[in-house]
Amino acid sequence: MRHTNEDIWYGTTILCVRKGADVVMIGDGQVSLGQTVIKANARKVRRLGTGGKIIAGFAGATADAFTLFERLEGKLEQHPGNLTRAAVEMAKDWRTDRYLRRLEAMMAVADVDTSLVLTGTGDVLEPEDGLIGIGSGGSFALAAARALIDRDDMAAEDIARRAMQIAAGICVYTNENITVETLHPNLAPEAST
Repeated sequence: MRHTNEDIWYGTTILCVRKGADVVMIGDGQVSLGQTVIKANARKVRRLGTGGKIIAGFAGATADAFTLFERLEGKLEQHPGNLTRAAVEMAKDWRTDRYLRRLEAMMAVADVDTSLVLTGTGDVLEPEDGLIGIGSGGSFALAAARALIDRDDMAAEDIARRAMQIAAGICVYTNENITVETLHPNLAPEAST
């Protein structure tokens, strides 16, 4: 996400890696205001929905992202077990509602079956390779994950952590204070940092 407004607080890099049956969402902790680091350990990745079966991360203006998390949770309650439908319904609201249209953020969301990117223009995109990178360092993290995804000796979480390290070494709006959420089919939710 390009930082054009020096008065907005930005959250930066989110990566989602789907490999085998596992899905990992990882986010850095840096929040910047212009060229100043305001906070280094923000939590930009969290669980949503009943039982925490959905993981979501945001990049963009922090307050806007929390509004979007709440809206998505409401849509998940209306469409339980159907992430795609909930995401499409939220994207419709985001695009057509006067208040929501002004929000500056992007979201990555995933369950055990689907990974999606949601944007304020009404887009709901499912990547063909199971990898998502959003935010200032998203393209760096995504490129690193793509380079590592075929390694047999690396699990989804290993790939996500290494890709985030690479992004943090390149993007000044990304740090190495990370939050990781992992989904394993048929297992209890896991979180680590």
